[in-house]
Amino acid sequence: MSEPIIIACVFSVVGIIIFCTYYFSRKNVIIRTLSKIPHKPASSLKTNQLSKVSGKALHVKEPLIAPYSKRKCVFYQIVIQQKVNTGKSSHWKTIVDEERSQEFFIQTKNDFVIVSPEENPKNYKCYLVKDQDQNSGTFNNPTQKFIALLQHYHIDHTTLFGFNKRLRYKEGVIEIGEEITVAGIAKWKTLSEPMPEYPYSKIATLESVDKQKIIITDLPEIRHKRR
Repeated sequence: MSEPIIIACVFSVVGIIIFCTYYFSRKNVIIRTLSKIPHKPASSLKTNQLSKVSGKALHVKEPLIAPYSKRKCVFYQIVIQQKVNTGKSSHWKTIVDEERSQEFFIQTKNDFVIVSPEENPKNYKCYLVKDQDQNSGTFNNPTQKFIALLQHYHIDHTTLFGFNKRLRYKEGVIEIGEEITVAGIAKWKTLSEPMPEYPYSKIATLESVDKQKIIITDLPEIRHKRR
């Protein structure tokens, strides 16, 4: 095989890998999936129909607190990574990958929908915009707030020789009142107790059924592509 053909094959393989990495990323899979599901007002949801709702996230119980930003939320994802050298190459090693969620409402105008993410077994897919980040390195001292976070997860920010480790942190949350989009199988449930400012006896839920998981995201482009 001639050298030009070999070079062309190498570039083709690299191009395919880059394309697949982008196309099958969690973010783009969720965008493509949600783009095929029509938006519905909460009052128009039909039982057992796959539906998508956009609105404000509201807490059902005491909200979660995001680890770094301390924002009140119903869902958060955080990642802490350390740059690790292996011979002539290096890579980012994930040392903390934490995700927490709780049951929450979505408010669409005067209607409400309940969403109940569960971890075991996991009944949802989620992508949150990472809008908080921190990092440190040899010539980049971590802030006291970042050091406190690292200590909470029992991570030393310095090496044995006293140099700063190369660390980075990313955080995404669904804040109270934030506009989000959720898709799932619609169900209607009878309320055991009346809800303030909600005069109806039944409320809609978006649930996971069989292989269809709940899909949750705060990507703004999803809300702007209504069908």
